[in-house]
Amino acid sequence: MLDFWFDFASTYSYVASQRVEALCEAAGVKLRWRPFLLGPIFTSQLGIKDSPFNTWPVRGQYMWRDLERLCEKYELPFKRPELFPARSILAARVACVAVDKPWCGDFVRGVFRANFALNKDISTHAVLGDVLSSLGVDPAQIFPLAESDPGKRQLRAFTDEAQTLGIFGAPNAVIGKELFFGQDRLEDAVAWAKRSAS
Repeated sequence: MLDFWFDFASTYSYVASQRVEALCEAAGVKLRWRPFLLGPIFTSQLGIKDSPFNTWPVRGQYMWRDLERLCEKYELPFKRPELFPARSILAARVACVAVDKPWCGDFVRGVFRANFALNKDISTHAVLGDVLSSLGVDPAQIFPLAESDPGKRQLRAFTDEAQTLGIFGAPNAVIGKELFFGQDRLEDAVAWAKRSAS
């Protein structure tokens, strides 16, 4: 079992989200999607209310170029979003509704592509509704669940759990008590999960 922890506003989560399911399937490893919010973690751990890539521009400059290289390497479309970081709370709440649904992976990948390949505002019902509709899922059934008190509590619970696990950024792959941070650790994480299951 591999838990994939991600925030839709995270650049490196974009790359990882497009890769993790295929890697897990090839290795025979079960995947669980785990949306959470980085904002509360950055505030708690770093005392900042913005992305570190905005707070420290030298990091941001490196990250954007690195992301271009990674997207070229993995043949992923990329268009730098005008809004960064995106307000990802609604998308994350919808993902909380979707975690046990067969279309969850497609939804996650679709939202990331909307943000980082199509430069769309993923904070809006319109954009997220388009992603859901493209999967044959009725947004009118999903949004009320995502915006209900239980839906909100689930996202808070996932974010609290992420902090308990020692997560400090995104993406992360967690296997038991083992934490693998960064999209460049996906292969190691999948190998660990496969070994642990044998």
